[in-house]
Amino acid sequence: MLIPMVLGMTLAAASSAQTAPVNVASAEKALIEKHGAAVKARVTQGLKQVQALWRVDVDGDAAALQEFALAQFVVDPAELDLTFHRLERALEQVDGHFLEIGRELRAPVELDLPAFTPNQPVDDLFAGWDASAHLIDDFFANKIAFVVLLNFPQSTLSERLKNADKLSRRDWAVARLTGRFSRRVPADITAHQAVVAAAADKYIADYNLWMHHILDEKGNRVFPKDKRLISHWNLRDELKAQYANGADGANRQRTIVRLMERIVTQTIPGDVVDAPWLDYSPFTGATAPAPKDTTEKPAPGAAPAAFVDELKQPTNRYQQLLEQFKAAKAADPFTPTTPTAIARSFELSREIPEQRVQKLFLELLQSPLVPQVAKEIERRLGRKLEPQDLWYDGFKARSAIGEAELDALTKKKYPTAQAYKDDIPRLLADLGFGPEKARWLAERIVVDPARGAGHALQSARRGDLPHLRTRVEKDGMNYKGYNIAVHEMGHNVEQLFSLYDVDSTLLQGVPNNAFTEAVAFVFQARDLELLGLSKPTTESKREAVLADFWAAWEIAGVALVDVAVWHWMYDHSNATPEQLRDATVQIASDIWKKHYAPVLGGVSKDGKATPLLGIYSHMIAYPLYLTDYPLGHLIALQIEEQIEKATSSKKATLGQEIERMTKFGATAPDVWMKNASGEPVSSQPMLRATEKALASLPKK
Repeated sequence: MLIPMVLGMTLAAASSAQTAPVNVASAEKALIEKHGAAVKARVTQGLKQVQALWRVDVDGDAAALQEFALAQFVVDPAELDLTFHRLERALEQVDGHFLEIGRELRAPVELDLPAFTPNQPVDDLFAGWDASAHLIDDFFANKIAFVVLLNFPQSTLSERLKNADKLSRRDWAVARLTGRFSRRVPADITAHQAVVAAAADKYIADYNLWMHHILDEKGNRVFPKDKRLISHWNLRDELKAQYANGADGANRQRTIVRLMERIVTQTIPGDVVDAPWLDYSPFTGATAPAPKDTTEKPAPGAAPAAFVDELKQPTNRYQQLLEQFKAAKAADPFTPTTPTAIARSFELSREIPEQRVQKLFLELLQSPLVPQVAKEIERRLGRKLEPQDLWYDGFKARSAIGEAELDALTKKKYPTAQAYKDDIPRLLADLGFGPEKARWLAERIVVDPARGAGHALQSARRGDLPHLRTRVEKDGMNYKGYNIAVHEMGHNVEQLFSLYDVDSTLLQGVPNNAFTEAVAFVFQARDLELLGLSKPTTESKREAVLADFWAAWEIAGVALVDVAVWHWMYDHSNATPEQLRDATVQIASDIWKKHYAPVLGGVSKDGKATPLLGIYSHMIAYPLYLTDYPLGHLIALQIEEQIEKATSSKKATLGQEIERMTKFGATAPDVWMKNASGEPVSSQPMLRATEKALASLPKK
């Protein structure tokens, strides 16, 4: 269900609410007269920071600013330190409680629990409401934001990167404190962003397909009953699982690829979505009522309203993306130093310039190691590579274990979310956390059954608990759900250490999402080991490197598509959903043709390349997030190298190294990585490790 627009003309009105800068000369003179020339540099910088965001129409004239400055400028170092800690304490509580409110209000649409079934229309309204939307407005209105800006120095990304090695822990904490008040986005814009994000998230969460009714090229049923998969996560994971099934598996993979292409191009009937009473061929586009003996449940009526007209009006997917873009763009006038959502995602969220990130990804995509790894995959498959091999999973032990066997094992072991929760102490102990530490972590992780694919939701104040969410089917947690659970557990462990053990809660977390993804990858890579199915060997470690390289190569192109689509939207800000759809398909096809077609094919006789890179649901529900995954793979490899050094020398366990790294907190990426592994973020460790892995392959 698409939640309707609620702001109307308010966005335009808010965007024009700019006024001339207030004069701060009298305030500067008064402060220096009161406190002496020794404070001149601090006064000048503080007033400049206040002036940049002070609005005469709502905050007052120059006299009001002078009165405020005289009352709130702190001179004594001890008092300034006390002010810093008061702000630190208060903001932890504010952030934490608002996060809890949002988590509880979204629970009915995110959790698969009897108490929340069926969903009610009001659930979507609560899920789309951001209780903290007015927080920044309030902090500027009551002058708390200006107290921070007046007394503590701001810094630019370039300044922090230039002086990163010289900054103290206090410097980093101050940077995080002042950074949160570096922009003044009106509350109605923030609130609308939450509404739009909730609608997009629901669109994706509802996009499930019943695979028994998806027919192959010959019109045959090739998937078992009761297999309900969410796009794109479960479709991708199902494709990976089929490597264990030979020729039949390859046929199913080709069917999934065609289905994915239909989703990207929006040439899929909407009434096929979540409809176990309709058969559909992604090869012909035809639908037909399914024979009664094949339906998983009686047809309850029409397909969900959000999807019914998807074929007649093939823009639903891109309407969601366009609304996300418009909501993000509305904040641009209020963030002059980062005037686009793209700039904010790289410079504010990641603190790595876009050009540097692109360079890292191109080093992967253009590496001469790619065709060498591809050649090894071809040898193992005994055929030329095809588009589905973008997700080749044969470098992992699980490819030799049938999905049914893995599902049976995990369903028996984890019939409920609580069963997984009860096993967390053992899982963490097996990962090298001491008994007391494993118990401490396990006691603070809440496990929830998710409606969607699953995610980890952190806590933002000490005393609250992070949540691990994964999908648990009626007959238990299948392997996909377990694999996701182990990944999310890695997030939760990082979230606990980087909140409870960091020296300042202003530094809670890690530098950016890529780092928490990297920690989660480290956990996820050991999922079979935690099931007792395999233990690391020289061969398995080599396979893991090749798997990581291939996964990073795959997702790097997807990330480039995501960012390129946003650049296109900024260049065509008045585009229609149809135009955005066509542009996305073209961008995905072009990047495929340049970087993937030489290895995987996927180009038709008329020169058209597959738009497969556009399938990722993150593009719709979590805009500009995908870049964090290839970055995460690079960072994970660096972390893995450090863990290998520490464990092989018996200086530390995996658990001890993860604890040491994650409690360092949210400094700059390179500073964090130097502390963790001794060198900055780079693609070179992965490339070196891959070259070494290829060289060590048995000669055939």
